[in-house]
Amino acid sequence: MKIKSYGPTRSAQIASALLLGSVVLGGCGGSGSPPAPNLLPSGIAELGVTTYPAVAVGSGATATTQDLLTAGLGRTGLGAAAAPAYADPLNPTALELRRNGIYANYRAILDFSANGGYGSLFGPNVDIAGNVTASEGLIPGQEYLAALDDGSGRKRVAIAVQIPDSFNRVAPCIVLGPSSGSRGVYGAVGTAGEWGLKHGCAVALTDAGKGVGLYDMMDDTVNKMDGTRATRANAGALNFFAANITDAARTAYNALFPNRLALKQVHSQLNPEKDWGGDTLASASYALYAMNKRYGNTDLPTPFTAANTLIIAGSASNGGASVLHAAEQDTSGLIKGVVAAEPVTQLNSTAGFGVQLGGVPVGGYGKSLADMVTWANLYQPCAALAAPAVIAETSIFNYMSLTGMNARAAARCDGLAAKGLVAGADTAARSLDALNKLRGFGWTPDNDQMHNAHYALGNAPILAMMYPVSYGRFPVTDNVCNASLAQVDATGTPVAVNATTKAQSFAVANGTANGTPASVVYNDSVGGAKAWQFTVSPSTGVADFGLDNALCQRALVTGVDAVTGIALTAGTTPTLAQSTAVRAGMAEVQITGNLRAVPTIIVAGRSDALVPVNNNARAYVAKNKVVEGAASKVSYIEVTNAQHFDTFIPFSGFDTRFVPLHVYFVRSMDAMYAYLKSGTALPPSQVVRTTPRGGVAGAAPAITVANVPAISAAPVAANQIGFSGTAINVPN
Repeated sequence: MKIKSYGPTRSAQIASALLLGSVVLGGCGGSGSPPAPNLLPSGIAELGVTTYPAVAVGSGATATTQDLLTAGLGRTGLGAAAAPAYADPLNPTALELRRNGIYANYRAILDFSANGGYGSLFGPNVDIAGNVTASEGLIPGQEYLAALDDGSGRKRVAIAVQIPDSFNRVAPCIVLGPSSGSRGVYGAVGTAGEWGLKHGCAVALTDAGKGVGLYDMMDDTVNKMDGTRATRANAGALNFFAANITDAARTAYNALFPNRLALKQVHSQLNPEKDWGGDTLASASYALYAMNKRYGNTDLPTPFTAANTLIIAGSASNGGASVLHAAEQDTSGLIKGVVAAEPVTQLNSTAGFGVQLGGVPVGGYGKSLADMVTWANLYQPCAALAAPAVIAETSIFNYMSLTGMNARAAARCDGLAAKGLVAGADTAARSLDALNKLRGFGWTPDNDQMHNAHYALGNAPILAMMYPVSYGRFPVTDNVCNASLAQVDATGTPVAVNATTKAQSFAVANGTANGTPASVVYNDSVGGAKAWQFTVSPSTGVADFGLDNALCQRALVTGVDAVTGIALTAGTTPTLAQSTAVRAGMAEVQITGNLRAVPTIIVAGRSDALVPVNNNARAYVAKNKVVEGAASKVSYIEVTNAQHFDTFIPFSGFDTRFVPLHVYFVRSMDAMYAYLKSGTALPPSQVVRTTPRGGVAGAAPAITVANVPAISAAPVAANQIGFSGTAINVPN
């Protein structure tokens, strides 16, 4: 099938035009005019339509069950500790990969423990009224898989439109669910997917140009659109991502840097983030096409249009960012409501507004993602040793505590001090200074005890490598800041990627360099290339988590040497040209705060240390108020004792401290639906004060509704979020 071409920077405008066209054409059936045909939107290639009946197909050992929401696993299977087995682990089928991909993506978003609310407050068996049922929650229907491309064959955005058999044709609705993080097409299955399918809506899932595009530089193999693996040549038009490199260049690179990998979001050279909004809107155009394909007929080929279909855009994290991008770019009025949970918001300016906590201006706010993560990558390991940041539990995730890496963290403090980047005569003083630098950059004391876990997980080293490379559109062969990606052994040395992991990557990887299988490798480590945890910096001669590379990545974002403050030149590392490219890419992904008066609920956790509220949710709401004024229809819900990763809550130390933010995503979607369907007022902006479960770390008691109180229709004064002039004012 030929894919029609259009420029990637125009995806939002074209998607809006297509949808507006549907409105116009949909009314052409009268006055003797022929009915408007149901046309596949330009730029989209349909890859297949599959019916998932939610009952066993086949018999005996070959019998399989799949559905839209749980891939046939149901509430029990999704909650099981072990993923389903493959018949042949080295050659998984597309159906097996879909099943295990949904299993992994669902659990990556939610707290999947029974004590944490799975199966009681949320989950496939909890109905839309909040009632706990005995159902496994399987939802039958059809899934339409498509690829959005710009004509180059390299963009390859995956879209999966799920239409449940319970779809309400009288009152049609669509929920747009771009994936969270860097995840693949099923990345929002547990958030937008579950809510939409339960409400009888079609769900348009998309990876928005991210996803598990794992390219092996050694053998030229790729993930196909269905998740299976093949060589680039054999994958053909179904190739999801391959580095844009010739065989000769690949051979030369492999000789110098064997066993390296490339990831789609990092190395596509397309800066996919700039198109998140347009890709989300394009998924809506394909959803309308799919609905009309299923239910249209000769007399009325297009019964569903943008004019008669309720469309809500709702997702979390990078998906939350995507729905905000989409609403800002939606010139046709397609989206009727937005719910963005813990969104990454990259503002085009922080001028004209402020952020206050308890009436006191905060020091830092509205920082971009690249600014935040390169700053965190410098200071977080040192700050994690500060007294206010120390965590009592050393078994969080078993390896998340920096306790086993304290010597390297102390060495980072020493290196920063030697370069004049922190003050203090000893580790205690230096680490406290580093912590204060994080607080001054937008993090809050609510985040203090999260720095340890976040850095030990590698969030800052991973993102500080990924995003500047993506923004700068650098090829994989550039090894920007002497960093690359590879699977590593127990010593951090690059090794050949594990064959089983590679074969199952669609299901087990998450699109980032989280170690499954790709890890961030610093090629210039003393003694040879090592993963970031083991790197010995050339300038310090000690293992310090790669201070030199962190300084280089920081300079990419700022344009100046992180130590001297002197502007980069053609002869520095990084070069001025590299930094200029990164900063140009950062500008491409900025948003304005203008939601065009679309009703919007933004919900965020006060303890979020990955996407801190001062730099994101609070700042965006303030920006929107200044831009839209009285026309703004934004409600901001800030939840205490909630952080970015609900999936961490089952682990020791998280279970006693944090409540699931997902509960408030669901409640916010309910509130938006009630507003759009029945005119129920949106909840006022407010702080929701939750109660942690407490108890013994690792054995916290079961959560109850008392731990997660409702969003109030009339919050008391002490919980009301308002404005002091042009500054958002959030109560303590």
